[in-house]
Amino acid sequence: MDVGLLSFILVAIQQEWHLSAVQVGWVGSINSIGLAVGAVAFGILADQKGRKNMLMMTLLIFSVATGLSAFTFGLIGFMVLRFFVGVGLGGELPVATTLVSEHVEKEKRGRTIVLLESFWAIGWLIASLLAYFVMPQFGWRITLIISALTGFYVLILRRHLPDDKHKKTVKAPKEPISAKLAKLFHKEHRNQTIMLWVAWFMIMFSYYGIFLWLPSVLVGKGFSTVNSFGYVVIMTLAQLPGYFTSAWLVEKWGRKPVISVFLLGTAIFAAVFGFSTNLTMIMISGMLLSFFNLGAWGAMYAYTPELYPAAIRATANGFAEGFGRLGGVLGPLSIGFFIGHGMSFANIFSVFSVALVIAIVVILFLGKETRGQAID
Repeated sequence: MDVGLLSFILVAIQQEWHLSAVQVGWVGSINSIGLAVGAVAFGILADQKGRKNMLMMTLLIFSVATGLSAFTFGLIGFMVLRFFVGVGLGGELPVATTLVSEHVEKEKRGRTIVLLESFWAIGWLIASLLAYFVMPQFGWRITLIISALTGFYVLILRRHLPDDKHKKTVKAPKEPISAKLAKLFHKEHRNQTIMLWVAWFMIMFSYYGIFLWLPSVLVGKGFSTVNSFGYVVIMTLAQLPGYFTSAWLVEKWGRKPVISVFLLGTAIFAAVFGFSTNLTMIMISGMLLSFFNLGAWGAMYAYTPELYPAAIRATANGFAEGFGRLGGVLGPLSIGFFIGHGMSFANIFSVFSVALVIAIVVILFLGKETRGQAID
């Protein structure tokens, strides 16, 4: 919901604060820097302090920073708070998938993680509806205050979320970050670490570059702001069948084939979307882009924690996503830079297609299949 809302809020604050395309790109990128910091920091802390405690902490950081950002009146203050919003959200993602993966039997683990990630699409849908119905009437500040109410969900997590399955992980002696990094690049895990870091980088470079700018790109293609928000709602709906299809296939085909096929579909329809000029082609390619991109995203979240032992699982998950977030920094910045230099949408979206093809190649050549594999 937060990432979706930001894409709409960027349109509003660009008009209200008279921001350039490069400044808008920086807002999205500072958010991704926070996501990277949060993923690495809370990945490490989850191995040391426990998955459940860190999950609740990240949600509180995210919610408080979101609420405070509604009261900013300038770009710098908004960017500072967006950094902390990113820290909370970035920390939550690897911690949540690690916790759930350790509580589900191997026959259903991949499918369960993909279905967990499908709620990302529900969040995007809620964000789209808020942008379409609430933001035009009450403004972006009230919309952010509404999203900050998520902090109260900590009370439910505290009462109902299962405790960590692996208490030995929580009680293990603390290791320096350098020692954990050394384990990630030990010959036993080296290929998987390189594969995940490159794949996550390319996937997030493309995802955040495309989706944070999606409403702005539609406005740039000649549609009104209100109509653009409505079109994004429709495109967002296509994310859910993408997740559900991926969840069904990931236990039948395996992780690598599903991720590769869905990334290929994303690359194809990203290019088609960039070249599209009429509404029909924009909507069809945009919906298929959402379908394939989020299906691949969900399968990657299922795949990543399965490649490491429990003692370093959250750390490895956090570092992989943290490195990937650097791509999330460059994606929005690159679109702002390309638009500022007169590059066409067709060429911009072709760049994202090339990045996704690189991700497919490293997964096919360096990745190992984990379907049906038990984890400790």
